[in-house]
This record gives sequence, C-alpha cells and structure tokens, in this order.
Amino acid sequence: MDWMAIASGFGVGAIVGVTGVGGGSLMTPLLLSVFQLSPAVAIGTDLWFAALTKMSGSVAHARHGHVKWGLTALLLAGSIPASIATVALMHATDITKGWASTLTFSLGIALFLTALVVAFKKSWQAVGLRLERHIPESRKPALTVAAGVLLGVLVSLSSIGAGAIGATLILLLYPRLEARYIVGSDIAHAVPLTLVAGIGHATLGHVNWTLLLPLLIGSMPGIWLGAQLTRRLPDGVVRGLLCGSLLLAGWKVIH
Repeated sequence: MDWMAIASGFGVGAIVGVTGVGGGSLMTPLLLSVFQLSPAVAIGTDLWFAALTKMSGSVAHARHGHVKWGLTALLLAGSIPASIATVALMHATDITKGWASTLTFSLGIALFLTALVVAFKKSWQAVGLRLERHIPESRKPALTVAAGVLLGVLVSLSSIGAGAIGATLILLLYPRLEARYIVGSDIAHAVPLTLVAGIGHATLGHVNWTLLLPLLIGSMPGIWLGAQLTRRLPDGVVRGLLCGSLLLAGWKVIH
C-alpha cells in the first residue's frame, strides 16, 4: 500500500505541476475510492497534503515578490475565523452518519465548482472587468474578507477550493491584477488556511498520518515532472482533461 500511496502522490503531483490546480480536487476522491478512507479522514489527510506541498511554492513566490500581502491578509481575516468556526461546529455535532453525508455532498459540489472554474478560466477576467464598474474601490476590502469566509467554510468542509476557486475569486475582485500576483497571493493564502483547517481535523482524529508520508514522498518528484511537461502540452488539452476528471470525480462522489 505504501508504493500505491507513493504512486498516487506522484500522479496528483504531476497533474498539479502541469495545471497549477487539481491537488485537493483529485487527491480527496482518490483517498475515498482507492484507499477507502471515510469522507472526514480523506478530507483531513488531504488538507495536510495540500498545506505541506504548497509550502515551498509559497516561499518561492514570496521571494520573487509575487505576493500581495495586503490582499492575502484580507482573505485570511475571513477564512481563518470561518475555518475555526466550521471545525468547532464539527466538534459540537460530532461525526454522525448524516454529517458524513453532508461532507460527501459538499465535496461533490466543490468538485463541480472547480470544474466550472477550470472550464471557463479565460472568461473570469472579462466578468471581473464588468463587475468592476459596479464595485467601488472602498467596498473591495469587505468583499475580499467575505470571499475569505466562503473559502474558509468550503475548504474546511471539503478540502477543496483554496486553489482554483480562491484564484477565481481574486480575479473577479481584482481583474487588473497580473497573473503572477494572483497565483502568488492565492498560494500564500492557501497554506495557512489548509494548515489551520488540517489542525482542526487532526483534533477530531481525521488524519491518516501513516498514509500522508508516502503521498508526500511521491508528490515532490511528480510536481517537478509536471512543471517540465507543462511546456509541451497545449493548454486547451490540459484543461479539457482536468475538467473531465473533476466532473467524473464529482459525479462518483455524490452518487
């Protein structure tokens, strides 16, 4: 099983390296189907996987000056309290069969949302530019905090959303921001959010530590290989394959 976990980490890492998204979206369904983890443990394990794999990327973007710290701070002002509140609710309600079903359903919805984000990646900036006419600059900080709240709840419930959906929300609110700053700020926000949510799930006993290590061992070379392949594969092909995989995973999770 260790070799299977290493291979799974390598595969997901390669996809993340090629597309820039899809880590949690693909890892959590994999943990459910291949490794037969419960929804709660799959989500908790994936949160730690996401936090640790994105940490090096966050440091690299920060060193290159690609992080808008003011924007990241506003997102965290909403997402961290929302994540803590969501985990507290899980503590208060305990993990019953009904709550596990809610976790599974939220995971499926998050997968469909991520597929939508990937499919219409190039359209979001145009939408953001239209919205900009109706959103005063003075309201953007409050809306950014609200976006953080949404991400905090979604990531804590499903482990999905910090990457693709987070970047899309930033793009909608700040359509004139350069791509490197969107990616850098999104990753810088994702690391503490997934770490806080992961700690919360760990307090509930929702992390399979034995499985996490081989997943991480496999993901590191996978991300490196994916980054090399991304230069050769057409963007449309990559997005089409990823979108199809997300839709299929979401359908299987819900059903």
